[in-house]
Amino acid sequence: MSGTRLDESPRGEAWLPRRALVVGLARSGLAAAEALARQGVGVVAADRSPDVDVGRLVDLGVELRLGTEEEALLEGVDLVVKSPGVPAESRVVAGARSRGIPVWSEVELGYRLLPDGSRLIGVTGTNGKTTTTELVGAILRAAGRPAEVAGNVGRALTDAALAAAEGSWIACELSSFQLEDVHTLACDVAVLLNLEPDHLDRHGSFDAYRAAKLRIFERARAKVVPRGFGIDGIEFSADDPLPAEPLIPGRHNRENAAAATAAARAAGVPDDAIAEALRTFPGVPHRLELVRELHGARWVNDSKATNTAAARRGVAAYDAPLRLILGGSLKGEDFGPFAGALPGNVRSIYLIGAAGDELAAALDAAGREYVRAGDLLTAVSRAAADAEPGDVVLLSPACASFDQFANFEERGDTFRRLVQELT
Repeated sequence: MSGTRLDESPRGEAWLPRRALVVGLARSGLAAAEALARQGVGVVAADRSPDVDVGRLVDLGVELRLGTEEEALLEGVDLVVKSPGVPAESRVVAGARSRGIPVWSEVELGYRLLPDGSRLIGVTGTNGKTTTTELVGAILRAAGRPAEVAGNVGRALTDAALAAAEGSWIACELSSFQLEDVHTLACDVAVLLNLEPDHLDRHGSFDAYRAAKLRIFERARAKVVPRGFGIDGIEFSADDPLPAEPLIPGRHNRENAAAATAAARAAGVPDDAIAEALRTFPGVPHRLELVRELHGARWVNDSKATNTAAARRGVAAYDAPLRLILGGSLKGEDFGPFAGALPGNVRSIYLIGAAGDELAAALDAAGREYVRAGDLLTAVSRAAADAEPGDVVLLSPACASFDQFANFEERGDTFRRLVQELT
């Protein structure tokens, strides 16, 4: 176990459970179960779905319990590792707490597995996390530093930790769900981009959501915060002078670039490397991703805009006439302020998914016209019929995707395919 942090404190005696339960077998849960099994831990892996892809777990001797997350799974267990999609109120997680069994998030496990000498730059916030994390990774690589990018979107931190060499830098996107159950995770540089209401269906209140986000600072060695946020740290804003202007469009992306620049400087990266990355970083899929230009109209995939704040930023990135596709599954947000603030260059709106009624009511109150398309195929077809040269057709849904898609990536991939099929 040399070189790991599987201890109750970073300087404590290394500890591995005899038997661990991993709850939730999406990407991060699979990575956690595999990592524990490879360390010789007896692993029980559970998921409420009976149809999940368990990958290599069977070959590693992992005991599978699919279609259940009952409290009986805790028998003989010394540790529970919780995937971000599993709420704290789930029966098995609440049962573990009542029995005094430690509950870790997957990123807590990943942090404890980081090799000696590694450094962690953590990025959280309501919007811009993926773009900023990937940009930080690009800056580190431009500076010639061995770097891994991991976390909420992309590679699980546990997986990245096992692959990282000693002395590596890890840029890690951290969601509120992942930060709920951290205990020793300590960022060398911790970045908070912004805080706006989101995931209220899960957290119950904005205060609870905010508290989860701010856990990133609990053991951080350097803090990067929005200017005027009220926490002592290195401040940034969209108006900061930068060593180069970013390639990616939009004022919100300049703000992301300012945060990444501040984090990189805190990590000792020189400005010439920062400038190189800012000039060449192309952005991330599903975030203002230009899919194609057809008959003079640009089609843009902003599927990662899963709340109104993100969609507002997507809309603000364009001065051109907009054809806007909105809707998906509900997250407890009030759409009224968003609908009322839609600018005049939004020429037409197409509603899809379960949030259609709530969005329609908000748009009615704001005096805005819309089309009830219902699904993405219909919305793309209607937008294609309406679009004129110079327009931007923007999928920026302001909603989660779980009503009609597995995740925002599948929604964005579907949009991309439908647009590519247009003639």
